[in-house]
Amino acid sequence: MKTWELQPRPGFDALTRAERPSQSVGSHEVKVRVRAVSLNYRDLLITRGAEKNLSSPRVPVSDGAGEVLEVGSAVTRWKVGDRVMANFFPHWVDGELSDAHHASALGGSLADGMLREEVVLPEHAWVRIPKGYSFEEAATLPCAGLTAWQALFEVTSLRPGETVLLQGSGGVSVFALQLAKAAGARVLMTSSSADKAARLRELGAEEVIDYRAEAKWGERAKALTGGRGVDLVVDVGGQATFDQSSAALRYGGSMSMLGVLTGARGEVNLGAVFQRRQTVHGVYVGSVSMFERFVAALEHNRIKPVIDRVFSFEDARAAWEHLASAQHLGKVVVSLP
Repeated sequence: MKTWELQPRPGFDALTRAERPSQSVGSHEVKVRVRAVSLNYRDLLITRGAEKNLSSPRVPVSDGAGEVLEVGSAVTRWKVGDRVMANFFPHWVDGELSDAHHASALGGSLADGMLREEVVLPEHAWVRIPKGYSFEEAATLPCAGLTAWQALFEVTSLRPGETVLLQGSGGVSVFALQLAKAAGARVLMTSSSADKAARLRELGAEEVIDYRAEAKWGERAKALTGGRGVDLVVDVGGQATFDQSSAALRYGGSMSMLGVLTGARGEVNLGAVFQRRQTVHGVYVGSVSMFERFVAALEHNRIKPVIDRVFSFEDARAAWEHLASAQHLGKVVVSLP
């Protein structure tokens, strides 16, 4: 089968074309013909760190969708021809996340990912594609979509009429915008691009704050609620955005912390968190059970993902370059023939 691999090389030169033998299928396993994958910021980080962190080639990318080619003798959940997506953590079915689940994350330094023609995983690792979704649309869901779902409705519970603050226009934030609007919430967002701000308003954002023009964008968000503060912040930035995220929150508000775009370590103002009784939830993608609830919500609300651009399998490296340019709004996808 054809595949892309990460070699221990610098930069995007780590991405190389290769061929591997087709895998056999165990009794409880399912082989899927991958039809599309989507990229996440994590894929940029892993690729850029390949020279330092990889000792042997790895297939990149966590998110993919396709159709079942073969099932093991004991498989009961799936049949040939079913349209499915792989869960980011293949062995996190339900309950709490664990070290063992972390080790199985697709497309990381310990487990091969989805950017190949065929993937074999246990039957419990697969989730059915929402009705009416293309493979390209389905491929956007396993990481960014499910992360947004957990941030809004699993670790916390966004309610109609509440206000949520979202950051930027990447995959997680755009999914969170769509989900929050479907739930009847008011959505505030940040962006430094006038063009992206206009598009976010078209998608339902009530206000978009230019975080470069307004360094205290969190205080601006609070002012837009009449001084009360927002009910929930989905923070994708990390260290450099934490304080303004906290400043935007009301007393007793919640922050879903899920990104490290500006770094994972550094000085933050914890005083505001405990003085205002704010809660910070760590969010890392989700379990198979969460994914199934997310799929049901997408179908009920008829939400379709926002895809920025689709690249061919042969042109996959260009997809990395496009994502790295930060010019995208929504998801970057690679389609397989």
